[in-house]
Amino acid sequence: MIHRRRLIRVLPSSLAATAATAPFLATAPAAMAQGYPDRPIRLIVPFPPGGPVDVGGRIVATGLSAQLGQPVVVENRSGAGGSVGVAEAARAAPDGHSLVFASTGALAVNVSLIPNLSYDTRRDFVPVAIVVAIPMLMVARQGLPVRTVQEVVALARQRPNALTYATTGPGGPPHLLGEVMRQRSDVHMTMVAYRGAGPAITALLAGEVDVSFLDPAVLMPHVREGRLRALAVSSRERSPAMPDLPSLVEAGLDGAEVENWYALLAPAATPPERVRRLYAALAAALARPETLRVFTDQGARALVWEPERSAAFIRAEVERWAEVARAAGMKPE
Repeated sequence: MIHRRRLIRVLPSSLAATAATAPFLATAPAAMAQGYPDRPIRLIVPFPPGGPVDVGGRIVATGLSAQLGQPVVVENRSGAGGSVGVAEAARAAPDGHSLVFASTGALAVNVSLIPNLSYDTRRDFVPVAIVVAIPMLMVARQGLPVRTVQEVVALARQRPNALTYATTGPGGPPHLLGEVMRQRSDVHMTMVAYRGAGPAITALLAGEVDVSFLDPAVLMPHVREGRLRALAVSSRERSPAMPDLPSLVEAGLDGAEVENWYALLAPAATPPERVRRLYAALAAALARPETLRVFTDQGARALVWEPERSAAFIRAEVERWAEVARAAGMKPE
C-alpha cells in the first residue's frame, strides 16, 4: 500500500500518549505474566514474502523481539486472500506464542466473500492492536482528459460504465472503494480485475484501463516520472506525505473513505495479561523513532489502538463491508 518520504514528522498524539505510559504498561503485565514469553513467538503473515503486509509484519516482529527478549519468527502462509494463514492462526494454541498479522481483506472482508470460511475474526481472535492504516492513491492514465476527481466523476456520469478501473481482484480494497463510490456518489465505472498490483499498473501504463486506486508505494514512482496522474487519497483528510492532493471526501465523494489497515491478533482465549503484555511491547516498539520511521517511510499512519478499541473497530469493519458487499450483489463464490 507508498513513496519514500517521511509521512509523520512527530509522533501522533495518541501514540505519544502511549509512549509516555509504555514503561508502566510493560511492567504491570509482565508481573502478571511471569515467564512469558518463554520461547520464540510465531507470527503468521497470510501473504507472500515481499508484499506490503509481509513488510509490515517484519517491522512488527523486529520491534516485538527487541521489547520481549525472544525471537519473533515470521511464517508466510498465503492463499485464498489471506484466509489460509488466518485460519491456521485461529487453530493455534491460545498461549500468546502464535500470532497473526493481517489486513482488512483477510480480517473483515473475507467473511462476506468466501463461502464456508473456517474462521470468524470476531469469534476466533482477540486483537492485540490495530497497528497502522494506509490510504490508497487514486490515479489516472496519461491521455485521459481529467486532472481532478471532479472531472472523473463528471466523465463517469456522462458515460456510465464507459470508464474502467483496475483492481487487484474481487473483494480487495480497490474493488471495495469503487463500490463505495458507486453506492454513495452514483459514479458508475467498470471494474477490471488483475492478479495483483503489478499487472494492474502495467495495464494502466499501457492505457488499457482508465483509473485505479492502489498502494501509493507502487504508484508514486510512476507519478513522479509523469507516467500516471495522481488525483486524490482515500483517507478522510489529506496525507501529510502528499499535501497537494485532496482526499476523496474533500473532492465531494461523501463516504469514500477507505484505508487498508493492518492488525496484530492472538487466538481467542489467549490470557488477557499476555495480550496486554504484547500490546505494551508493541506500543513501546513503535514509540521508538527508529521503528516508527520504518512504518511512516512506507506511508503508513501509525495507530497502535489498544485491544478493546481494536476489537470494536474490527466488528464495525466486518459489518461495514458486509453491507457494501450486499449492496453490490457480491456473494461468496
